[in-house]
Amino acid sequence: MVPALRIHLANDRPVRPDGSFVLYWMVAARRLQWNYAVQRAAELAAELARPLLILEPLDADYPWASDRHHAFVMQGMLDNAREAADAGVAYYPYVEPAPKAGAGLLRELAKQACAVITDEFPAFFLPALVAGLSRGFPARLEQVDSNGTMPLRGTDRAYGTAYAFRRFLHRELGQHLAQAPDPHPLLGLDLPRLRTLPEEVVKRWQPAAAGLLEGDSGALSVLPLDHGVPAAEVRGGATAAAKVLRGFLRGGLDRYAAGRNALDDGAASGLSPYFHFGHLSTHQVVQEVAAHEEWTPFDLRPEERGSRGGWGMREDATEFVDQLVTWRELGYNMCAHRPDYDQFASLPDWARLTLDAHRSDPREHFYTLEQFEGALTHDALWNAAQTQLLREGRIHNYLRMLWGKKILEWSASPEDALQIMVQLNNKYALDGRDPNSYSGIFWVLGRYDRPWGPERPVFGKVRYMSSANTARKLRVRGYIQRYANGPESALA
Repeated sequence: MVPALRIHLANDRPVRPDGSFVLYWMVAARRLQWNYAVQRAAELAAELARPLLILEPLDADYPWASDRHHAFVMQGMLDNAREAADAGVAYYPYVEPAPKAGAGLLRELAKQACAVITDEFPAFFLPALVAGLSRGFPARLEQVDSNGTMPLRGTDRAYGTAYAFRRFLHRELGQHLAQAPDPHPLLGLDLPRLRTLPEEVVKRWQPAAAGLLEGDSGALSVLPLDHGVPAAEVRGGATAAAKVLRGFLRGGLDRYAAGRNALDDGAASGLSPYFHFGHLSTHQVVQEVAAHEEWTPFDLRPEERGSRGGWGMREDATEFVDQLVTWRELGYNMCAHRPDYDQFASLPDWARLTLDAHRSDPREHFYTLEQFEGALTHDALWNAAQTQLLREGRIHNYLRMLWGKKILEWSASPEDALQIMVQLNNKYALDGRDPNSYSGIFWVLGRYDRPWGPERPVFGKVRYMSSANTARKLRVRGYIQRYANGPESALA
């Protein structure tokens, strides 16, 4: 049974027991395993003895739509199609061939549905989309929260520090971990099969063929996307996510604490794109880490509440789980409680005040968005990080912080810096447009941090970072050579 805290009724329409099917409208948790929304839809279909239909659409005109994001999502759709077929559940993948071509599809299906179950996601355009649709929607519409280990409605405020949020988690999380989603909610279902989709619907909105879902350049070229952002080499989907997770548990977790910031043969998990697109569940990862560590995640250490030691594991696993649960879900907590999570005004007072006091400070270097985007600064290490983002859709964990700090230092104002970080991150990063990535961007400007001294030009009391200090901590020369797009210059 899905916990009631994870179900939000988006309108007041009743369930229609005589509908043709229960419809799951998949928009954020794009997986069929460890998914509360799939579980809720399957439970309702079983209760009503009706077929289950899964609709997974992909619009053409979402912000920053590109080959990169589309390919990753479509590869996941291919996995979902195969798994749904194995389970005997109807799956309807729809890739919009032109902007607004999919308008009306959901409503047509909803007219025939007992109820519509969808994902709750607290960021990007999805909250406004669901809020707009719920008015006058022809069926009961339920949102189900599969975002993290702590339900979005399990908190009553936005936490301002990782320590405070961790302390809350150490007190409350155990009960929610004990209510994990069914790992395989479609396994063993005894439901009537939906033999065919409504003919008038399929004729107007043709389901995507398997060849299209492979997401190769030829298939993508006919879609109205930004083709200047090519698909990344990393493959999307639940199958790829499981493979990356297995590799991390075998070769990365045991050296995570010391190796996650290494630029060569690092121990980072590589899982963030899969979390962002919903191809992987944090519940699954926590459970697999627990098995690897022979750890019981419900037995947190109350005497160390708020500290990293409160997780009750050895150092490597503690560092990873703290990133996975505390830091990742801290961003979701912010988005759930602050609609202005992506606005400069949402920064803590001290950060806004100190940045405002130094907004007129002279900048030793100044770059436009176009120069930043093209990795055309004087700083070889920064250029390498930006080039990695352009090529691969990611930046090494530690360098992502430096990347943002230098954008702040070299922009005309902190507001301009924020806009540039958001634009570059959301356009190119596979895990962009996510609550967790907004946490990283706003951390650059002081969110979740404290005032630092000495007070510096441009930064004021906001934490400062430099390429020179980074080069003293990490072995950067090989990284610069790997991602160089021009002659190496002096580190700034």
